[in-house]
Amino acid sequence: MNDTPHLPPALATGVGSLPGTDAREAAKAATGSFEDFPHLPELPARGPGADMIGRTAGLLVELYARVEPSGWRIGDRPGRDTRRARSWLGEDLDALEEFTQGYEGLLKVQAVGPWTLAAALELKNGEAALSDPGACRDLAASLAEGLRQHLEEVRRRVPGARLVLQLDEPSLTAVLRGQVRTASGYRTHRAVDRQTVEATLRDVVGVHDGGPVVVHCCAPDVPFALLRRAGVAGISFDFSLLTERDDEVIGEAVEGGTRLFAGVVPGTDAPLSDPAGSVMGVRTLWRRLGLRPGLLPEAVTVTPACGLAGASPGYARSAYAHCVRAARSLADNPE
Repeated sequence: MNDTPHLPPALATGVGSLPGTDAREAAKAATGSFEDFPHLPELPARGPGADMIGRTAGLLVELYARVEPSGWRIGDRPGRDTRRARSWLGEDLDALEEFTQGYEGLLKVQAVGPWTLAAALELKNGEAALSDPGACRDLAASLAEGLRQHLEEVRRRVPGARLVLQLDEPSLTAVLRGQVRTASGYRTHRAVDRQTVEATLRDVVGVHDGGPVVVHCCAPDVPFALLRRAGVAGISFDFSLLTERDDEVIGEAVEGGTRLFAGVVPGTDAPLSDPAGSVMGVRTLWRRLGLRPGLLPEAVTVTPACGLAGASPGYARSAYAHCVRAARSLADNPE
């Protein structure tokens, strides 16, 4: 889309989550590893409110959520769980601010997108907000306003940065296919109309006025075309889940200027190949699509396949360093 904000070349970054509970250590790792594209880390090991759903629920405006045995449920007023989520985010922002003094460049912040949030947050009756179109609309509007305020806060703390907003949508394919289970577990919620999904995403993407938005979806069958129509500048995915069925939409995305965040490094402890080996599949895809090799560094950012919350701290550091080396290999030798 011509009016989609441009995302300048950046060789590598993280997805979002890291192991451990120390905000300063995490900020140091994210800013030290990715000198030209750091991100705000998330530390779900701290417990409810630091997990991706609770963290984003803490951003909502005039909607609140609390922890129930079955998960996060929308409530009437802010409680302990909301305060805890906001407190941890504040701690993370303090640490990020400390390690980005004078930084000028790309900086990524992440939040759960409207459809994964609707699939995860429960209404008072225990069913997912996804079951109620009105609740989905209210949730998306609350999220949009919360993200607007969050981006303003990050701009205030890191004034030289060019912010990139990442929306995490691991449940997006399940929402589109009617695969999200009801509270009983015996049925699934009806598939949401694709135009409704697209329009809601476009509204939320639009809060980052003039800034690039990336959608991260680590499920199979990422809806590349729908996301591009919704106005995203980049799409983040687990590269190992691609099939040749995806070739056409990926080729169209690259030619249309959409940046690919290729998750080529495993998200949990695993032996790491040499850096060139990690991006061999990307080069193979490029040849198959008949794309110009020199376009690779402009079109691809190397990342882990997903967040690293389930990894060991040592592996997480190694994975970040490996992403940087693999991206450098791709840039130095795109053939």
